[in-house]
Amino acid sequence: MACYRQFIVKLARLTVLLTISVVAFGAGDSIVLDTMSQELQRNYDALKKTDTPPYFMAYEITDLNTHVVGATLGVLDSVQDSHNRYLDVTVRVGDPSMDNYRRARGEQVQFTSAAPVTIEDIPGALKQRMWLETDRVYRAAADRLVRIKTGQQVKAADRDQSADFSKEESYVHTEALNEPQWSEAKWQQSARDWSKDFRSYPDLLSSSVSISIQQDNRYFSNTEGTKIQQGRGYARIIISASAKAKDGMDVADFDSFEAFDTNGLPNAERVHAAIKKVATHVEDLLKAPVAEPFVGPAILSGRAAGVFFHEIFGHRIEGHRQKDESEGQTFTQKVGEKILPDFLTVTFDPTVKTLGGVDLNGYYEYDDEGVKAKPVISVQNGVLKNFLMSRSPIDGFDHSNGHGRRQPGREVVSRQSNLIVSSTKAVSDADLKKMLVDEIKRQNKPYGIFFDNITNGFTTTQRGGLQAFSVVPVIVYKVFADGRPDELIRGADIVGTPLASFAKILATSNKAEVFNGFCGAESGSVPVSAVSPAILISEIEVEKKQQGQDLLPLLPSPLSSVATPVDGGAR
Repeated sequence: MACYRQFIVKLARLTVLLTISVVAFGAGDSIVLDTMSQELQRNYDALKKTDTPPYFMAYEITDLNTHVVGATLGVLDSVQDSHNRYLDVTVRVGDPSMDNYRRARGEQVQFTSAAPVTIEDIPGALKQRMWLETDRVYRAAADRLVRIKTGQQVKAADRDQSADFSKEESYVHTEALNEPQWSEAKWQQSARDWSKDFRSYPDLLSSSVSISIQQDNRYFSNTEGTKIQQGRGYARIIISASAKAKDGMDVADFDSFEAFDTNGLPNAERVHAAIKKVATHVEDLLKAPVAEPFVGPAILSGRAAGVFFHEIFGHRIEGHRQKDESEGQTFTQKVGEKILPDFLTVTFDPTVKTLGGVDLNGYYEYDDEGVKAKPVISVQNGVLKNFLMSRSPIDGFDHSNGHGRRQPGREVVSRQSNLIVSSTKAVSDADLKKMLVDEIKRQNKPYGIFFDNITNGFTTTQRGGLQAFSVVPVIVYKVFADGRPDELIRGADIVGTPLASFAKILATSNKAEVFNGFCGAESGSVPVSAVSPAILISEIEVEKKQQGQDLLPLLPSPLSSVATPVDGGAR
C-alpha cells in the first residue's frame, strides 16, 4: 500500500518520463517487449552487484482479453468481458548446478505471483511494476538459496543429481498480436436462439449454451537474449445439460466445439444438432439402468481414448516428475523398455496446429521459457524413448524440448501439449466392434462396454497415494455378444492402474478423434489436445458412481405444461 501511495505522489513527474519513453520507440517496435528487455537488463545489472547475484532472469507478460456470453432456455444468464495483463518474474541465484528452484521432496516452489500490470502500452508504468516485482522475487530467491544450501548438509541426497537449469539456444521472434473479432450482439443472440432448443425437454433440471473467445498474447524476455512476442486465440462453444433420476443420481451430458477464432466455430445447424443430441442423451440416461461393478473387455471411442492416454500416460512422462522423489516415477527407469503394445506410437507435438480439419488446443510456437516448441516421440513402437522436458534437466535428458508451460502466476514445469496416438494395428470401427464381441465370447462375459463420451479424468502420480487413475465417462453402453442392441447405462466410472491397463490394449480403429480441453496441474491450467483412434482393451474395470441423496423437485416443471414463455414472448 505504501508503494501505491508513493506512485501517486510521483505521478506528475512520471508523466514526463512516460512521454519520453513512448517517443523512444520507433514505428513497428513492440513497446511492451522492448520495455521488458530494457527493465530486465537494468535490474539484472543492479542485482549482479549484490552478495547473492542472479545468474539468470526472465520476464513474461500475459495479456488476456476475454469475452463470454451464456444463455439458458432462450435468455441470457451471463455476460462477461475482461482485459488483464499479468507479469511473471523469474530470478535464479546460485548457478545452474544448484539454484533457488531446487525442489525438496514434494515441495512446491513458488516465487512469481502474476502481478497485474497496465493494459496500456505505457513504458514508465510497466517498468514501475517490473521493478517492484523483481525486488520482491529476488529477495525470496536469495533467502531460499540459503535454506537449500543448509538443507543439503543435513538431508540424504536425492538419486537424481542432475543440474537445476539447462543452457538453451536463444531466440528472437516477433509475430502479430492476436486480435479477436467479437460481435457481442451477434453472439448474445446466438446464445439465446440455441439455448431455446432446451425448452422442448422438460425433464432437464439445468441446461446452458456458453460462447467464449479469448485473446492470449504473450511477451517473453530473458537475460540470455531471447525475446518472444506471440499471440493466439481461443473460441469455444460449450453445450451442457443435466437432470436427476428418480433414485437421486445426477446425470449429465455435454458437447463442445473449439477453434482459434469464431470463424472456425460450427454453423447454427450443427449447434442445433448437438443440443438435440445432448438433451436426448440426458433424457435417455434418466431411464437407463445403473451400471454394476464390472471387469471385462471394452472399446473406448477416440475422444475417450485420448483422455485415457492423457491421464494414465501423459502426466507420468512429464520430466519434473522423474526427479521429484515424492513422485511414483512409474517410467523413470524404463527408457528403452517396452511399455505399450508394439503397434502404438505416442507423440507430443505442439507444432501441429490443425488435424483433420480440427484446431488443436495444445498448439504453440514457443513455450513459457522462450524455448522453441518441438515434436517429441515419447513412445515409438511401444518402447519408451523420451520425456517431456522444460529447462529443468533430469538424468539422461539435459535439455528442454519446448514443454515448459504455465498459467500466469505459476512456476513453469514440464507439461503436455498435443498428445497424438498412432497405430499400425488399425481396423475399421465395424471390425473393432466385431473384435470386441469375439473377446466377450472368449472371456465368457455377459457383455462388454463401449465408452462413447468422456467428460474428464484425474490421476495420482505421487508415492503417497495409490498409483491409479479414474476417467469419468458420461455416455456408456453395454455391448452384447448375442446380437441384442447396445444398452445405455449410467453411473459408470473407469478405474485402474497404468502399467496393467497398457498391457491389455489389443487393437485400435483407423480413425482418429480429437479431444480439446484444459489440463490442471502444478503449473496451473494449460490448453491441451489429445488425438487418438478408438482402442480395444481386453480388460477394464468399471466402478459405480456415487449416488446422490436428493429427490426430484416436488413441483412440476413450468416447461411441462402450457406456461408463459421464458422470455415473455417478446423478441
